[in-house]
Amino acid sequence: MRKPLPNGTSRRQFLQQTGRMGAVSALAGTTLPHVHAAENHTLNLALIGCGGRGSGAIVDAFDSPHGPLRLFTMADLFEHRLQGAWRTLSDKYPDRVEVPYDRRFIGFDAYRKAIDTLRPGDIALLTGYAAFRPAQLEYAVAKGVHVFMEKSFACDPPGVRRIIAAGEEAERKNLKIAAGLMCRHSRNRQELIRRMREGELGEIQMIRACRMQPVGPLGRRPVEQKELAWQLRNFTSFLWVSGGLFAEMDIHQIDEICWIKDAWPVSAHGIGGRAVDSTDCSQNLDSFSIEWTFADGTKAYDVVRYLANCHDEFATYIHGTRRAAQFSGNIRAGTVRTYKNQVIAPKNVEWQAPPETETPWQAEWNAFLRAIRLDLPHNEAKRAALSNLADIMGRAAVHMGRVITWDEAMASNFQFCPGLEQMTFESDPPVREDGQGRYPVPVPGKWVEI
Repeated sequence: MRKPLPNGTSRRQFLQQTGRMGAVSALAGTTLPHVHAAENHTLNLALIGCGGRGSGAIVDAFDSPHGPLRLFTMADLFEHRLQGAWRTLSDKYPDRVEVPYDRRFIGFDAYRKAIDTLRPGDIALLTGYAAFRPAQLEYAVAKGVHVFMEKSFACDPPGVRRIIAAGEEAERKNLKIAAGLMCRHSRNRQELIRRMREGELGEIQMIRACRMQPVGPLGRRPVEQKELAWQLRNFTSFLWVSGGLFAEMDIHQIDEICWIKDAWPVSAHGIGGRAVDSTDCSQNLDSFSIEWTFADGTKAYDVVRYLANCHDEFATYIHGTRRAAQFSGNIRAGTVRTYKNQVIAPKNVEWQAPPETETPWQAEWNAFLRAIRLDLPHNEAKRAALSNLADIMGRAAVHMGRVITWDEAMASNFQFCPGLEQMTFESDPPVREDGQGRYPVPVPGKWVEI
């Protein structure tokens, strides 16, 4: 679901244009702790999930100054996607991609085979579907490897608890875990957080995020496409695979809200729906409006619309007793500024951060690899999981049509797909299309997911 930057380039193209290429170790001559793999200081990477996110993460890793790194093994559910990523990355980094055919694994158990080729202290990149993230993280930690995991992290509360438990085990083993909520590594956002904590905005009274942009509907499944493979390939259209489009895309906005507040919400409620002429066959709604309440009564809002020919906005704002601020901009850009009062307008800007010289995606990888090289604390698993739970709360409040509390969400045993780890391509799909090719859509007052 990667979207183009304002100048028309993709996020990964932007990285390639502005990032430092030809990564050179910044730690030559440094004695590394014994837990870090390989006498020659080269860390092996396992790419588990070979779509655009995974390939992009490899670019970020290779662009870091904290190498040397090599792509050592790859795994995916689909062979064509793995082979395509392997060709692209091999062409771009011929000296850093060493993945012979016998280290390319396909299928539901491919992640295990890939991780098994690593040594303790190497790195597994978990960049596939959220439904499988908890089991993959558990296995990587059990094998003693560091982990970079993309968002989102779980589709339901039991998955969230598994991520937290695996993170705690990683802490005991001194393994580093990075989570793909890269805005936490944005220098501009960090500066505004510093100013806010020092009282520049006054007491925070309200936080509001907007993500309104067109997203195309899912068409009807072609008759030649097998049902389970169709659902996996169109992962954001199915709640059991990804948590749905809202959970996948708006976890960034929700993580920003929780970071700004430095707390987790106690409850959520909201409304959502579909346009009456919708032809979307997916399980997604096309509009959401969610309110989270924090323990001190502060409110945070996220307004979402995926329809074309409507007002577009992609930003996060803070309103304090002294003044307002913008925390985030289009396509998660580090557009950060404060205003003289509550009026959000270009002529009312009091201070504005300069353009970031390093993207948040690159910054998160630099911090992760530096922590591995210097044996610094770095474990983002619990924080990421709790932001994911706040995400799940908001989604459930809209889908179910009632207030959802933090405590009930954390305690819930609801699962979209029990027994997921026994799944094969011959398994029955968790949901099926109706006679019009449409899949079950949440109906408030009837739907259950907590």
